[in-house]
Amino acid sequence: MQSEAEWLTRKSRIDTRLKQKGWKLVPFSSGLDLNQLDKVAVEELPTANGPADYGLLVGGRLLGIVEAKKVTVNPQNVLEQAKRYARGVFGAVGEWNGFRVPFLYASNGTIIWHLDTRPKKLVSRQLSDFHTPDALEARFSHDTGLGRAYLLDTPTEQIGRLRPYQRDCILAVEQAILGGKHDMMVAMATGTGKTYLTVAQVYRLLESKLVRRILFLVDRKALAAQAVREFNAFNTPKGNKFTQEYEVYSQRF
Repeated sequence: MQSEAEWLTRKSRIDTRLKQKGWKLVPFSSGLDLNQLDKVAVEELPTANGPADYGLLVGGRLLGIVEAKKVTVNPQNVLEQAKRYARGVFGAVGEWNGFRVPFLYASNGTIIWHLDTRPKKLVSRQLSDFHTPDALEARFSHDTGLGRAYLLDTPTEQIGRLRPYQRDCILAVEQAILGGKHDMMVAMATGTGKTYLTVAQVYRLLESKLVRRILFLVDRKALAAQAVREFNAFNTPKGNKFTQEYEVYSQRF
Protein backbone atom coordinates (compact mmCIF):
# COMPACT_ATOMS: atom_id res chain seq x y z
CA MET A 1 0.00 0.00 0.00
CA GLN A 2 2.81 2.42 0.86
CA SER A 3 4.24 2.23 -2.66
CA GLU A 4 0.87 2.35 -4.43
CA ALA A 5 0.91 4.89 -7.26
CA GLU A 6 -1.71 7.63 -7.40
CA TRP A 7 -3.23 6.35 -10.65
CA LEU A 8 -3.68 2.92 -9.05
CA THR A 9 -5.33 4.48 -6.00
CA ARG A 10 -7.78 6.21 -8.30
CA LYS A 11 -8.62 3.14 -10.33
CA SER A 12 -8.73 0.54 -7.57
CA ARG A 13 -10.14 2.62 -4.74
CA ILE A 14 -11.72 5.95 -5.64
CA ASP A 15 -13.30 4.81 -8.91
CA THR A 16 -14.78 1.84 -7.09
CA ARG A 17 -16.24 3.94 -4.30
CA LEU A 18 -17.78 6.44 -6.72
CA LYS A 19 -19.37 3.64 -8.76
CA GLN A 20 -20.76 2.04 -5.62
CA LYS A 21 -22.48 5.33 -4.83
CA GLY A 22 -24.17 5.49 -8.21
CA TRP A 23 -21.76 7.62 -10.23
CA LYS A 24 -20.96 6.68 -13.82
CA LEU A 25 -17.33 7.43 -14.70
CA VAL A 26 -16.67 9.11 -18.05
CA PRO A 27 -13.30 10.47 -19.29
CA PHE A 28 -13.41 14.06 -20.50
CA SER A 29 -13.29 14.65 -24.25
CA SER A 30 -13.68 17.82 -26.31
CA GLY A 31 -17.00 16.63 -27.75
CA LEU A 32 -18.55 15.87 -24.35
CA ASP A 33 -21.69 17.91 -23.64
CA LEU A 34 -21.61 18.45 -19.90
CA ASN A 35 -25.12 19.91 -19.90
CA GLN A 36 -26.52 16.51 -20.85
CA LEU A 37 -24.77 14.51 -18.14
CA ASP A 38 -26.62 13.16 -15.13
CA LYS A 39 -25.08 11.25 -12.21
CA VAL A 40 -21.72 11.28 -13.99
CA ALA A 41 -18.20 11.73 -12.64
CA VAL A 42 -16.12 13.26 -15.41
CA GLU A 43 -12.43 12.38 -15.15
CA GLU A 44 -9.83 15.11 -15.78
CA LEU A 45 -12.41 17.89 -16.02
CA PRO A 46 -10.76 21.06 -17.40
CA THR A 47 -10.80 24.26 -15.35
CA ALA A 48 -9.00 27.58 -15.74
CA ASN A 49 -6.58 26.39 -13.05
CA GLY A 50 -5.85 22.94 -14.44
CA PRO A 51 -7.78 19.67 -14.73
CA ALA A 52 -9.74 18.44 -11.72
CA ASP A 53 -9.49 14.70 -11.11
CA TYR A 54 -13.27 14.29 -11.10
CA GLY A 55 -16.18 16.64 -11.74
CA LEU A 56 -19.52 15.43 -10.34
CA LEU A 57 -22.47 16.35 -12.55
CA VAL A 58 -26.15 15.91 -11.73
CA GLY A 59 -28.80 17.04 -14.20
CA GLY A 60 -26.17 18.83 -16.27
CA ARG A 61 -24.96 20.86 -13.27
CA LEU A 62 -21.45 20.67 -11.86
CA LEU A 63 -22.11 20.12 -8.16
CA GLY A 64 -18.85 18.62 -6.95
CA ILE A 65 -15.12 18.28 -7.48
CA VAL A 66 -13.03 15.38 -6.20
CA GLU A 67 -9.27 15.64 -5.84
CA ALA A 68 -7.47 12.31 -5.53
CA LYS A 69 -4.10 11.48 -4.00
CA LYS A 70 -2.25 8.28 -3.23
CA VAL A 71 -2.87 6.39 -0.02
CA THR A 72 0.11 7.79 1.85
CA VAL A 73 -1.07 11.42 1.46
CA ASN A 74 -3.38 13.03 4.03
CA PRO A 75 -6.35 14.22 1.95
CA GLN A 76 -7.38 16.97 4.37
CA ASN A 77 -4.65 19.27 3.08
CA VAL A 78 -5.47 18.32 -0.52
CA LEU A 79 -8.75 20.21 -0.24
CA GLU A 80 -6.72 23.34 -1.02
CA GLN A 81 -6.09 21.95 -4.48
CA ALA A 82 -9.78 21.21 -4.95
CA LYS A 83 -10.51 24.81 -3.91
CA ARG A 84 -8.19 26.10 -6.62
CA TYR A 85 -10.01 24.12 -9.29
CA ALA A 86 -13.39 25.20 -7.88
CA ARG A 87 -12.46 28.84 -8.42
CA GLY A 88 -11.76 28.22 -12.11
CA VAL A 89 -14.51 25.92 -13.36
CA PHE A 90 -16.45 26.71 -16.51
CA GLY A 91 -20.25 26.71 -16.64
CA ALA A 92 -20.71 27.22 -12.90
CA VAL A 93 -24.08 26.78 -11.18
CA GLY A 94 -23.35 29.68 -8.83
CA GLU A 95 -20.65 31.33 -6.76
CA TRP A 96 -20.06 31.14 -3.02
CA ASN A 97 -17.10 32.72 -1.23
CA GLY A 98 -15.28 32.88 -4.56
CA PHE A 99 -15.90 29.20 -5.33
CA ARG A 100 -17.93 28.17 -8.36
CA VAL A 101 -18.72 24.64 -7.13
CA PRO A 102 -20.78 23.97 -3.97
CA PHE A 103 -19.22 20.68 -2.81
CA LEU A 104 -15.55 19.68 -2.69
CA TYR A 105 -13.92 16.36 -1.81
CA ALA A 106 -10.37 15.13 -1.33
CA SER A 107 -9.59 11.45 -0.93
CA ASN A 108 -6.73 8.99 -0.82
CA GLY A 109 -9.08 6.08 -1.39
CA THR A 110 -9.53 5.26 2.29
CA ILE A 111 -10.18 8.69 3.85
CA ILE A 112 -12.54 11.32 2.43
CA TRP A 113 -12.55 14.99 3.44
CA HIS A 114 -15.41 17.21 2.39
CA LEU A 115 -16.15 20.93 2.23
CA ASP A 116 -19.44 22.71 1.59
CA THR A 117 -18.36 26.04 0.10
CA ARG A 118 -21.70 27.81 0.60
CA PRO A 119 -21.69 28.88 4.30
CA LYS A 120 -19.87 32.04 5.31
CA LYS A 121 -17.73 30.06 7.72
CA LEU A 122 -16.01 27.21 5.89
CA VAL A 123 -15.51 24.08 7.96
CA SER A 124 -14.21 20.87 6.37
CA ARG A 125 -15.04 17.47 7.82
CA GLN A 126 -14.31 13.81 7.28
CA LEU A 127 -16.96 11.60 5.67
CA SER A 128 -17.41 7.86 5.74
CA ASP A 129 -18.09 7.84 1.98
CA PHE A 130 -18.96 9.97 -1.04
CA HIS A 131 -22.48 11.30 -1.42
CA THR A 132 -24.78 9.67 -3.95
CA PRO A 133 -25.97 11.81 -6.89
CA ASP A 134 -29.45 12.06 -5.37
CA ALA A 135 -28.05 13.10 -1.99
CA LEU A 136 -25.85 15.73 -3.61
CA GLU A 137 -28.77 17.17 -5.54
CA ALA A 138 -30.93 17.21 -2.41
CA ARG A 139 -28.23 19.04 -0.46
CA PHE A 140 -27.82 21.58 -3.25
CA SER A 141 -31.58 22.21 -3.42
CA HIS A 142 -31.96 22.52 0.35
CA ASP A 143 -32.11 26.18 1.40
CA THR A 144 -30.34 26.28 4.77
CA GLY A 145 -30.80 30.04 5.05
CA LEU A 146 -34.44 29.72 6.12
CA GLY A 147 -33.55 27.11 8.71
CA ARG A 148 -30.79 29.22 10.15
CA ALA A 149 -33.12 32.22 10.32
CA TYR A 150 -35.75 30.15 12.15
CA LEU A 151 -33.32 29.11 14.88
CA LEU A 152 -32.07 32.67 15.32
CA ASP A 153 -35.50 34.32 15.27
CA THR A 154 -37.71 31.79 17.09
CA PRO A 155 -37.44 32.10 20.88
CA THR A 156 -37.19 28.93 22.94
CA GLU A 157 -40.05 30.27 25.07
CA GLN A 158 -42.46 28.85 22.49
CA ILE A 159 -41.73 25.49 24.15
CA GLY A 160 -43.55 25.62 27.45
CA ARG A 161 -41.76 24.12 30.43
CA LEU A 162 -38.08 24.60 29.73
CA ARG A 163 -35.91 25.26 32.73
CA PRO A 164 -33.38 28.11 32.38
CA TYR A 165 -30.39 25.80 32.04
CA GLN A 166 -32.25 23.69 29.45
CA ARG A 167 -32.94 26.82 27.44
CA ASP A 168 -29.28 27.84 27.66
CA CYS A 169 -28.21 24.37 26.56
CA ILE A 170 -30.51 24.37 23.52
CA LEU A 171 -29.28 27.79 22.44
CA ALA A 172 -25.64 26.75 22.89
CA VAL A 173 -26.13 23.66 20.74
CA GLU A 174 -27.89 25.65 18.04
CA GLN A 175 -25.17 28.29 18.03
CA ALA A 176 -22.59 25.54 17.58
CA ILE A 177 -24.57 24.07 14.67
CA LEU A 178 -24.93 27.48 13.05
CA GLY A 179 -21.18 27.93 13.53
CA GLY A 180 -20.49 24.86 11.42
CA LYS A 181 -19.71 22.38 14.18
CA HIS A 182 -20.69 18.73 13.69
CA ASP A 183 -19.48 17.14 16.92
CA MET A 184 -20.79 18.33 20.28
CA MET A 185 -21.24 16.77 23.70
CA VAL A 186 -23.79 17.84 26.29
CA ALA A 187 -23.20 16.59 29.86
CA MET A 188 -26.03 16.89 32.36
CA ALA A 189 -26.65 15.37 35.79
CA THR A 190 -29.25 12.71 36.49
CA GLY A 191 -32.72 14.17 36.95
CA THR A 192 -32.11 17.37 35.00
CA GLY A 193 -34.47 16.47 32.15
CA LYS A 194 -32.01 15.34 29.50
CA THR A 195 -34.57 13.42 27.46
CA TYR A 196 -37.15 16.21 27.49
CA LEU A 197 -34.46 18.71 26.51
CA THR A 198 -33.39 16.49 23.63
CA VAL A 199 -36.95 16.10 22.35
CA ALA A 200 -37.37 19.88 22.49
CA GLN A 201 -34.10 20.31 20.60
CA VAL A 202 -35.15 17.75 17.99
CA TYR A 203 -38.47 19.54 17.54
CA ARG A 204 -36.82 22.90 16.93
CA LEU A 205 -34.36 21.44 14.44
CA LEU A 206 -37.12 19.69 12.51
CA GLU A 207 -39.33 22.78 12.57
CA SER A 208 -36.48 24.88 11.21
CA LYS A 209 -36.13 22.47 8.24
CA LEU A 210 -32.39 22.75 8.74
CA VAL A 211 -32.43 18.96 9.08
CA ARG A 212 -34.90 16.39 7.76
CA ARG A 213 -34.17 13.29 9.82
CA ILE A 214 -32.62 12.79 13.24
CA LEU A 215 -31.30 9.57 14.75
CA PHE A 216 -31.82 9.29 18.52
CA LEU A 217 -29.61 6.39 19.61
CA VAL A 218 -29.41 4.86 23.09
CA ASP A 219 -27.63 1.81 24.46
CA ARG A 220 -30.26 0.37 26.83
CA LYS A 221 -33.88 -0.76 26.45
CA ALA A 222 -34.98 1.33 29.41
CA LEU A 223 -33.58 4.50 27.83
CA ALA A 224 -35.27 3.66 24.53
CA ALA A 225 -38.62 3.19 26.23
CA GLN A 226 -38.16 6.47 28.11
CA ALA A 227 -37.38 8.30 24.86
CA VAL A 228 -40.46 6.86 23.11
CA ARG A 229 -42.66 7.96 26.02
CA GLU A 230 -41.16 11.45 25.98
CA PHE A 231 -41.71 11.87 22.23
CA ASN A 232 -45.32 10.67 22.57
CA ALA A 233 -46.02 12.99 25.52
CA PHE A 234 -44.31 16.11 24.17
CA ASN A 235 -46.73 19.00 23.57
CA THR A 236 -45.81 21.19 20.60
CA PRO A 237 -46.43 24.96 20.43
CA LYS A 238 -49.24 24.19 17.94
CA GLY A 239 -51.19 22.30 20.58
CA ASN A 240 -50.42 18.86 19.20
CA LYS A 241 -48.38 15.90 20.33
CA PHE A 242 -44.96 15.53 18.73
CA THR A 243 -46.07 12.34 16.97
CA GLN A 244 -49.02 14.16 15.38
CA GLU A 245 -46.61 16.45 13.51
CA TYR A 246 -43.63 14.17 12.89
CA GLU A 247 -43.27 10.45 12.44
CA VAL A 248 -41.28 8.70 15.13
CA TYR A 249 -39.93 5.20 14.52
CA SER A 250 -38.35 2.99 17.16
CA GLN A 251 -36.14 0.11 16.13
CA ARG A 252 -33.99 -2.39 17.95
CA PHE A 253 -30.56 -3.04 16.43
